Amino acid sequence: MLRLLRTDSDNPDFLRLVRLLDADLALRDGAEHLIYAQLNQAAMPQLRHAVVAYQHDEPVGCGAFKEFAPDLVEIKRVFVEPAFRGLGAARAVLAELEQWAAELGYAGYVLETGQQQPEAIRLYESSGYRRIPNFGPYVGMANSVCMRKNAGDVV
Repeated sequence: MLRLLRTDSDNPDFLRLVRLLDADLALRDGAEHLIYAQLNQAAMPQLRHAVVAYQHDEPVGCGAFKEFAPDLVEIKRVFVEPAFRGLGAARAVLAELEQWAAELGYAGYVLETGQQQPEAIRLYESSGYRRIPNFGPYVGMANSVCMRKNAGDVV
C-alpha cells in the first residue's frame, strides 16, 4: 500500500530520493546537467512543501512545490525509484502536491521537465498539464519543457 507523507526538503528520505533523481538526470542530460543542477540546488532551501511516497515503509518517490507567483506554485523534484515505476507512485505524489497547494489557496501549477524525460512528459500531459512557453531561467533552453495546469482543470 502506498502511503504519502507531507514534509519539507530537510526530510532524510526526500534528500536521498533527490540524490537519486540528480544522478538519473546527470545521465539523461549529459553536459547540460550542470546548468540544471545549479537551478535545482538554488531551489532546495525554499522547499517547505515536499511529499515522500512510501511503499511498505520504504521511500520510493518524492516531489515538492514552491511558490512561483501569488496564485501559482512550481512543482519540483518529482521522482520515483526505477524499481517502483509504473505502480502509480508518481501520479499519487503529483496529485498530493496539487491538493496541498489547492488547500493553501493556489489556483494553479507550473513545472519544468526535460526533453530527455518522455515518461515525465506523458505523466504531466495525462494529468492535465499543457505546454507553455519556457519561463524564468528556462527561457531559451531547448531541452526544457514547461507546462501548466489550473487547479480546477478536469482531466
